[in-house]
Amino acid sequence: MTSPAHGAGGEVVVDAVVVGGGNAALCAALAAGQAGARVLLLEKASLAERGGNSFFTAGGFRFAHGGLADLRRDVLTDLSDEEASAADVGPYSESTYYDDLVRLTEHLGDPELLDTLVTRSRSTVAWMRDLGVRFILMYGRQSYRVDGLHRFWGGLNVEAVGGGPGLVQALFDRAQAIGVEVCYETKAASLRLDERGRIRAVVIRGPDGFREVGAGAVILACGGFEANPEWRARYLGPGWELAHVRGTRHNTGDGIRMALEIGAQPFGNWSGCHAVAWDANSPAFGDRKVGDMFQKHSYPLGLIVNREGQRFVDEGADFRNYTYAKYGREILRQPQRLAFQLFDQKTVPLLREEYRIREVTKAEAETMRELATKLEIDAEALVRTVSAFNAAVQPGPFNPSILDRKGTRGVTPPKSNWALPLDSPPYVGFAVTCGITFTFGGLRVNARAEVLDTEDRIIPGLYAAGELVGGLFYQNYPGGAGLMAGAVFGKLAGELAARHVATAGP
Repeated sequence: MTSPAHGAGGEVVVDAVVVGGGNAALCAALAAGQAGARVLLLEKASLAERGGNSFFTAGGFRFAHGGLADLRRDVLTDLSDEEASAADVGPYSESTYYDDLVRLTEHLGDPELLDTLVTRSRSTVAWMRDLGVRFILMYGRQSYRVDGLHRFWGGLNVEAVGGGPGLVQALFDRAQAIGVEVCYETKAASLRLDERGRIRAVVIRGPDGFREVGAGAVILACGGFEANPEWRARYLGPGWELAHVRGTRHNTGDGIRMALEIGAQPFGNWSGCHAVAWDANSPAFGDRKVGDMFQKHSYPLGLIVNREGQRFVDEGADFRNYTYAKYGREILRQPQRLAFQLFDQKTVPLLREEYRIREVTKAEAETMRELATKLEIDAEALVRTVSAFNAAVQPGPFNPSILDRKGTRGVTPPKSNWALPLDSPPYVGFAVTCGITFTFGGLRVNARAEVLDTEDRIIPGLYAAGELVGGLFYQNYPGGAGLMAGAVFGKLAGELAARHVATAGP
C-alpha cells in the first residue's frame, strides 16, 4: 500500500475514499486495500469516539451455515471439543435466512439485495476471520441451558470476541496493518463529479477547514440519520425527535444528503427504523462504557405494560430476534413514551446480563400493587391486567429455547409463547423507553453496491454500504442482519471500487 499522492495543485489524490468508521466502512476499506487501492478513510468522530454504531453492538452476525461442524472449520476456530459437545447449534440454511428476511420485511425487501446478503454472508464472515476478527458462540444472549446443553435459537449464533468494541478494534488494527490512511474528526461535506458524471473528488471538512480530495471512487458507509432529530421527525413522524439514540451521535445522514445532492435515488422504508426497549433513564446518545447494556431484551419471558397498566404487544409473538427491532416503535406510542417489563422469580434467573447492571431503572416488591406504586403505574389497572393474564395462561411445558406454543386464551393482546403466570414474588419491574438504532431509508444500490441515480443509472465510482443502503429492511429486521449486511456490501463495494479505479479510463 502506498501513501496518498498529491495532484498538481497540491490536493490529496487517492484511489478510493471511504466515508465512515464502523463495520461497513472498515470492511470496504480493507477489501479495497487488499485489492491494491490507495485508501483514505474519513472518520467524522474523534479517535476516542470512533467505530460508529458498530461499537455499540453485541457484535452478532446472522449468516447462513451448516451447523456447528461447519462453523468450526473456519469461523469458530477457537472452539474446543469440550465446548462443542455442550452446544446444540443447528444449521441455518440460505433458504431459511432468505425466508426470515422476506417474512419480517413484509415481502417488501429488494429481492436482489436480499439474495446478495444471504448468499455472500457465509464467505464474508470467513473472510473477516482471516482478517483477524475472532468469533465465539453467543452463549449468554442466544441460548438457554436445557437438559444439560446450551441450545441456540433464532438463527443468530455467533458474535465477535469483545462484542462491538472488539470488532471495531480488530478491523482498525488490520486496516492500519495494510496501510489504510485514517483521518479522524474529518467529515465528508460534498461529492464532486466530472463532466461525464463520474466521481472525481470529495470535499472534506477537518480540523483545519475544507479541502478537496481527488478520488476515482467513493464508498459511503457513514450510517443513517438516526442521530438527526429533525430528520427523524420529518421522515419517521411526530415524536421521534424524543427517542433516545442507542449509538453514536455522529450518524446524522451526511452520506445520504451528499448523494441526493448529486442525483442519487432515495429508496427503502424512509418512515421505518430499528428501535428497541431501552432503559428509561439512559442518556440521549450511546454511552461507550455501558455500550448496548441499556437494552432490555428478555421481555418474551414476562409481561410489558404501559403507565396505565395495560399490555399493548404480544410479548411472545416470536423469538426475541424477530420482534425486538419493531417493539421500540410501540413503546414510543405509549403515554410518556414509557413501558415496564414485569417478571417474577420463575423467570428472573433466565434474564439476560443487561438486567443486572448498575445503570438500570427497576423496582422490586412483594405484591403487584406495591410494584405498581414504585414504578408509578396505575395500580388498580395493573392488578386487573395481571390477574386476567394469569387466568388466561394455558397449561403445557415451558421451553424458552423453542416456540413452545404455551400461550394464553381470552386476553387481548394474546401471548403466543412462553406464557407463565406472574405469581411467584418478589416481583421485579424494569422501566424502558424507545431507543432508536438505525433508520431503514437510504440510497438505492444494485447488487454490486453501486449507487443508482433517479433514472436507475449507475453513478460511476459511487458505492454505498451499511445503514444508508435502502431496500433491505422494512418495518422490521432479524437480529444480526445489520452488521452482516454492512460487512457483505462493504466488502463488495471495496472490491468493486478498487476494480473500477484500476480499469477506468481518463
